Amino acid sequence: MKKTILLFAVIGVCIIANAQYNKGVILEPVLKTDTTSIGQKIIYPQFANDEVSIVKVTIPAGKSTGWHKHNFPVFAYVLKGTLTVEFENRNQLQFTQNSSFSEVIDTLHNGINNGKEDVILIAFFMGEKGKPLSAH
Repeated sequence: MKKTILLFAVIGVCIIANAQYNKGVILEPVLKTDTTSIGQKIIYPQFANDEVSIVKVTIPAGKSTGWHKHNFPVFAYVLKGTLTVEFENRNQLQFTQNSSFSEVIDTLHNGINNGKEDVILIAFFMGEKGKPLSAH
């Protein structure tokens, strides 16, 4: 009986989720996570004036972002190229075209383009109005 109720609940949620958009509209998950790329729990800080900034970031071949950190959640989608992110402990992660990730919080890191073409990202900064997007 419990399995039957659960099955109907799941079917109902799926029908409601799909009913929210017109037929033919496709929802393709890009990222769903509650942790950063190194496993930190994502916690939204309490700011007086919340602000979301969506930024297109272009890192030319052979260049890097420079060492920086964020004190709030940042999410990114790689449109082009391969991004290598180096952390203060010298560990590295790579993110390839069409991948997404949740950036680290309060941790120094450097985004590096070791490739021969631009790395292009769309980054979503969940910050505070009037404050910088990163700190050094």
